[in-house]
Amino acid sequence: MSLPTVTTHQDRLLTLNMETATRLPTEVPGVTITPLFLDREHGIWVLYGRFEPGTILPKHFHTGTVHFYTTRGMWQYAEYPDDPQTAGSYLYEPGGSIHTFTVPADASEAAEGFMVVHGANINFVGDDFHSIMDAGAIEAAILGAVSAGMMPMPRYIRPNGGAAFSVPPA
Repeated sequence: MSLPTVTTHQDRLLTLNMETATRLPTEVPGVTITPLFLDREHGIWVLYGRFEPGTILPKHFHTGTVHFYTTRGMWQYAEYPDDPQTAGSYLYEPGGSIHTFTVPADASEAAEGFMVVHGANINFVGDDFHSIMDAGAIEAAILGAVSAGMMPMPRYIRPNGGAAFSVPPA
């Protein structure tokens, strides 16, 4: 068998270095995210998050799956206090799950980790709908902050997706 024909040419590798990547503040105090990959069309987002002690994120429902690898510190879901996630923990979350991310106020350091999310988080305050967070919402917030002069454009990987005809309609 001969080598296949390259159908997706790359001039360079699509790679980011966490040492130089931009950490962005969020509307939740003590939480920063580093967007690594945002694919609006396929609903996939990859972030590196940092969560200071005392962080409580809104309760959220996942429309798709999540993979979370904890690199530092400790966090847990309020609904599962007997399953703390510590450095080196890998967590798989099935679509349709709902939970509340927390970092204990007395934690000795911030919790950090990588997450690969498929779909959206539907966020609630109490039992009331608050917002939807997905790849498109994250990118829209970034682009809004950039155009408002609040920050320079961060570097992240974004597929060149978008629906279009291969040949314009007749």
